[in-house]
Amino acid sequence: MRIITLFLLVAFEAMADSYGSNHDRNSKQDLLVRSKRRWVLSTIELEEEKDARYPIEISQMYNDKIEGKDFRFILSGEGVPDVFTANENNGAIYAHKKVDREEKPLYHMNFDVLDKNTGEKLDRALAFDVEIQDINDNPPRFSLPEVTVNVKENIQAGILPVTLVVTDIDQENTPNSEFDITLVSQSPAVPKIAVQQYEGGLARLVLKGCFDYDKAKEYKIILQAKDHGTKPKSLSSTAVVNLNIVDANTHQPTFKERQYYGKSIEMATSDNILRVAVDDKDTPNTDAWRAKYSIIAGNEEGTYKIETDPETNEGVLSIVKSKNYEHTTLVNLQIGVKNVEDLFVCPSLFDSTSIILHMIDTNDTDNVYLKEEEEPGKVLFKPKVHDVDSNDTRYVLLTDPADWVAIDKKTGEITSTKKMDRESEFVDDKNVYKVLIAAIDDGKPPATSTYTVKIHLADINDNTPELVNNTAVICGNKVNKVKVRAKDLDADPYSGPFYFSLGDNETLKQQWKIEPEYGVDAFLISLKTLPYLNYSIPLVIMDQQNKAGHDTLEFMVCECEENDVCKEPPSISFGPADIGALTARLLIFLSLLIVFLCVKKKIKNVQQDKGMYNQEGGSSSCKAEPTCPQSDNIVVADAGDNAGSQGALEPVPGHTQDRSLGHDPISAM
Repeated sequence: MRIITLFLLVAFEAMADSYGSNHDRNSKQDLLVRSKRRWVLSTIELEEEKDARYPIEISQMYNDKIEGKDFRFILSGEGVPDVFTANENNGAIYAHKKVDREEKPLYHMNFDVLDKNTGEKLDRALAFDVEIQDINDNPPRFSLPEVTVNVKENIQAGILPVTLVVTDIDQENTPNSEFDITLVSQSPAVPKIAVQQYEGGLARLVLKGCFDYDKAKEYKIILQAKDHGTKPKSLSSTAVVNLNIVDANTHQPTFKERQYYGKSIEMATSDNILRVAVDDKDTPNTDAWRAKYSIIAGNEEGTYKIETDPETNEGVLSIVKSKNYEHTTLVNLQIGVKNVEDLFVCPSLFDSTSIILHMIDTNDTDNVYLKEEEEPGKVLFKPKVHDVDSNDTRYVLLTDPADWVAIDKKTGEITSTKKMDRESEFVDDKNVYKVLIAAIDDGKPPATSTYTVKIHLADINDNTPELVNNTAVICGNKVNKVKVRAKDLDADPYSGPFYFSLGDNETLKQQWKIEPEYGVDAFLISLKTLPYLNYSIPLVIMDQQNKAGHDTLEFMVCECEENDVCKEPPSISFGPADIGALTARLLIFLSLLIVFLCVKKKIKNVQQDKGMYNQEGGSSSCKAEPTCPQSDNIVVADAGDNAGSQGALEPVPGHTQDRSLGHDPISAM
């Protein structure tokens, strides 16, 4: 009974704690109120390399909580005070020198307003950026200003093995960083060489004829990369490509004599019975010069062979199989020769045919700018298509991955049908959603023109901060804190750094604190020793625009091992000694039970002897009675002898009761 009572007390206490925790959480949520921004800040932009008399004022800060107070403004962050400072009295921001966008395109700073007398902050810090505006102060540059490449003479017309890379570090996707690569000069001028430009600043040389090693062995080509910038002017740079022509087999070897004579004895084999020689104008000791001889006719029985002398390049004729001739015979052998490298002839012969091409327009592009989450029904784009061969054009929507738009088949007008989300998986990393349409005329066969519409989505603050991971473990035997990190799907300045707090829950603040309160991540620190239990702590996370997100950190406090993993609870195992002890306890329990039943029967008999029962009760007689052990240690108290100790039992010899909670040997079985 005592154990059951204690169990019920523990259960009631746990239910009360759970109710209190939920009540506190709900109260906290009811008390959270989002405050309005009290700072006023215009967009801050500063042109790089600006020619001015420094320092110059670039912006002015205001705050409506300073009225009637003695205050001062404090500026901190990137570039402070070397590049930027602020007037403490009026909040004016100054730039003190020229800045280079290619070194640092953005400066992130904080503005605070303090009480001059106490130093206390009068408002939350304001985070803002100074964006450096680009000018065209960097030319497009070749990765290598000079390149030397060996090219075989017999290379076919087309792409040469020369690749150049050009980059411009001015602002991406602006005229300042866009450029054209052209060929300025070529020497010698024949054959004609051109340059082709590819995406990513790649350029390759294209051969439009054939090289002739005998006419020119080296070429010098000068290329220029020039950007489209105009402020202050267009910039360019050059690179030199040197081509070294490597001789190839462009000359057929010819025999020095039209006819050779020799003699040999029949029925004998012999090496080197005759040598033949050739002339070749290609470079000596190359595969284009080395001769390869063969017997074209007259050697049907395989009697002869001819090989090349690697030193002299001559053909050496030998007899490899004997033969019996009936009389003196003249053997006529035809010898052929070619080079190890195949012969290259430029220009090559070719056949011709007539081809009719149906030309398809290249894919044009247009840009549309829109804020995310705008109401649907807005006309986004209307194409301008003119087809001189047709008066009837229909429009088809080819690609709309998120199903956000609709197209008018007659006019091609594109209209939004749903709200567009910048954070959607269908929007690329440049915040662009692409729609592809086609204009198809009624010709036979029909002609098709495609058009890509790039919808640039501007960000709004439509997402609240949340925890990156809302579960954790605290090793209570090692630390008293846990790290939390926040994220926000919005872009700057609608996301982090964040403000972390416990809201208005005073009970939580007595147990916990957060350090630091501002940043991307923070630590939740316990101010008191924590029992090894599970905990749920509600947190408030605010972005730079004071938009609050609510999340709950669920974590467990436990005792950890060396590798910061919670220890496993001890497993229960029984050895021979444990089994023996358990058996002894079971026998003791059964003995006590038999004693209890016997004492109860004796008490009943005593009561019957004293007339404490009613024979008219109709109870049946007991057929079998338990055999009770005889022991001098069992004392039966008469019900009338002591009213305060009815049914009291003396302890069994050898059995000691541990009266501390949960350690009664019999109760634990």
